[in-house]
Amino acid sequence: MKKLFISQPMRGKTDEEILAERADAVQSARDALGEEVEVIDSFFGTSDMSHALEYLGESLKLLAKADIAYFAPGWNEARGCKIEHVCAEEYGIHHIDA
Repeated sequence: MKKLFISQPMRGKTDEEILAERADAVQSARDALGEEVEVIDSFFGTSDMSHALEYLGESLKLLAKADIAYFAPGWNEARGCKIEHVCAEEYGIHHIDA
């Protein structure tokens, strides 16, 4: 079973919207891989985004443990997702771009 990291835009979304998108991302990754995945919990909530850069650092630590990363729609317009994408590419983490 592969460990899945999910990168998704969060700005302007409620926690409920983000969690629903994450569920879709998990299913998309399962479908693409043809197997179950273990989701790395990288969602810190949106109640205090004053520490966004700190959360990005924590996300990168979690990305390092992933076998595969799923980049949700809109990732290429979100600065944190773009950074995570560059890291996945540069460090050889297989990824799916939605």
